[in-house]
Amino acid sequence: MKIINQPNPSDWQQLLKRPAFNNTELVAKVADVLQQVKLHGDTAVKKYTADFDGVSMENFLITQEAIESAAASIPASLKEAIQLAAQNIQLFHQQQVTSVEVIETMPGVQCWRKSVGIEKVGLYIPGGTAPLFSTILMLGIPASIAGCKEVILCSPPDKNGMLNSAILYAANLVGIKKIYSVGGVQAIAAMAYGTETI
Repeated sequence: MKIINQPNPSDWQQLLKRPAFNNTELVAKVADVLQQVKLHGDTAVKKYTADFDGVSMENFLITQEAIESAAASIPASLKEAIQLAAQNIQLFHQQQVTSVEVIETMPGVQCWRKSVGIEKVGLYIPGGTAPLFSTILMLGIPASIAGCKEVILCSPPDKNGMLNSAILYAANLVGIKKIYSVGGVQAIAAMAYGTETI
């Protein structure tokens, strides 16, 4: 790390300049992946998972057996922490629920506002070195409270095609039944367009 102490004011502009990034190629590549998944479904998702994540997948859906096995492998202290966080998030978001208040603007004319949950929701949980199970709680719990009928989750697989045990535990805790071991642009495309299995 470069430490700069009391720079000359004439250098400030240069020091504060952020590196420029030409994302033209990236945007084109993402658009191509989206289109390929839209056109070719699971075949494209498998191809890009092999290309980007380095793992060959035949089935993206995590089995209930794998979810239960993951729960057994998590330390009790982590389970307790996840459960406490879930309770707090549930309490917070439960307070956001509004009741329907009917207002009669004139005799015989009633108006109201009603909140309705989105029917189908896809949650994307990034992969990497730290499992972001808190993100599952912060997205999945509000979806449940809102009454979303179908909530699925996608997260990038490890080299064995699996997800971190804490991710699986948190998803199961908030009632997510369909958990897919797929990440990146191909996961977003699969959730947006649908495939044979996602």
